[in-house]
Amino acid sequence: MVTTSNIHQTSSSTQQLTIATAPMTWRHWWITGVASLGQLIGTLVATIAGVIIPMLLIVKNQHLSAFLQGLIGSADLIGIMVGSVIFGNLSDRYGYLKFFRLCPTIALIFSLLAIYVPTIPVLVVSLFMIGVAIGGEYSLDSDYESVLMPDKWKLVMLGMVKTGAAFGNILGAGICFWLIMTWQQADRWPDLMWIVAVVAALMILSRIYFFESPKWLLDHGKPQAAEKAVHKFLGPDVGISEELLASAEKGSGKQSESAHTLTFVSFCKKYWNEVVLSGIPWACEGLGVYGIGVFIPILVMALGIEHQSADTTAILQVAQSVKSTLWISLIILPGFLIGLWLAQKKVREVSLQSWSFWACAVSLIVLLFSYSLKWPTWISLIAFMAFELFLNIGPHLVTYLLPPKIYPIEVRGQGTGIAAAIGKAGATLAVFVIPVLLKWGGGVLVLGVSAAIMAIGAIVTSIYGHRVFGTKKV
Repeated sequence: MVTTSNIHQTSSSTQQLTIATAPMTWRHWWITGVASLGQLIGTLVATIAGVIIPMLLIVKNQHLSAFLQGLIGSADLIGIMVGSVIFGNLSDRYGYLKFFRLCPTIALIFSLLAIYVPTIPVLVVSLFMIGVAIGGEYSLDSDYESVLMPDKWKLVMLGMVKTGAAFGNILGAGICFWLIMTWQQADRWPDLMWIVAVVAALMILSRIYFFESPKWLLDHGKPQAAEKAVHKFLGPDVGISEELLASAEKGSGKQSESAHTLTFVSFCKKYWNEVVLSGIPWACEGLGVYGIGVFIPILVMALGIEHQSADTTAILQVAQSVKSTLWISLIILPGFLIGLWLAQKKVREVSLQSWSFWACAVSLIVLLFSYSLKWPTWISLIAFMAFELFLNIGPHLVTYLLPPKIYPIEVRGQGTGIAAAIGKAGATLAVFVIPVLLKWGGGVLVLGVSAAIMAIGAIVTSIYGHRVFGTKKV
């Protein structure tokens, strides 16, 4: 049991610096870099899956059903949904560090399995298990950032972790384009999983010298271990902040009542407004990031955006679509940076997310008209890039920032995990549905439905954002 007396005895009264007041050093950037790799591998896997699908269509002579395309594209998302809930709950109970190391190990094992056993069933299972690992990452990385960053830089550094997702898109599309142009063979698709294996291995290496979350240690009555962890993370002259001590004392008394006894249903009942605000817009955003994101190469070909000539071979057509995907992905990073800048200017997260959703809807409508009315290709490309820009200025960034802010510390891992699970449930549904929509109504139906879902995200954000932030001073 953590009490005020034994906590304060372990925190040296002579220390001038605390986590909250310490200046930014290379140690903070190291923590941020390690945490951001989970976001990077998440979008990296989705991008690679989106490239593998058209390569398999060539290998299978187009005999790959819409269901199988959706299953391959959504396998990792289903895994993320499962992993977010499982690891979010387990980490609240048993500690963050062991799962922070376990997750990339799982990703490495199953990426190698997909390489050495190159069949569609094994690919689906491997992507699912890699997704389980990524789900664990999503429920853990924000905790390290929110606990260990100075107050002045906390929001910026949380956003920097999320920018890892942008680098995952860019890295995946760039390397895939280079490899396809080098090989010019569709049957080399299993070798694309080496990209995932290398990143997972780097994640494992980066976490050998890493430590348990100080906040988790405090919440579980281990103030001395928490103090040592802070010293290892940030140096011997940095101590635990008073705010962290106070929240730990408050949270420790609730630990057995909240994190250990709340089932999924009871958690959702108790934190209904928070679950809706953090989960439903994340699901809508998931359509853009994963639903559309996974199928960008196929959508680019369906909408006629990629450049091709009459003698372009099937594999080179895929390569050109991946090249267009790379150009579209390049706008993701500026979107994150603009969103972070606006957040630093004290633009409310709810407002930022809401108007960005509306801007995404408008961009998709412009793309729909450009395709339907045969406007110049550059208009379609700019509209697609505008969609990605606004998606990352608001929803893709804010859905990551909100859960650590609106959930109490004692259930933050579970709350973040549930939010990520709902988000990935929406993304999974989108990945399954988009091939079907393409089959039923082509690009027009895909773009129309996607614009409507963006509008739903805006409406839910506005309504439930007012309910949560109208009653909480956060």
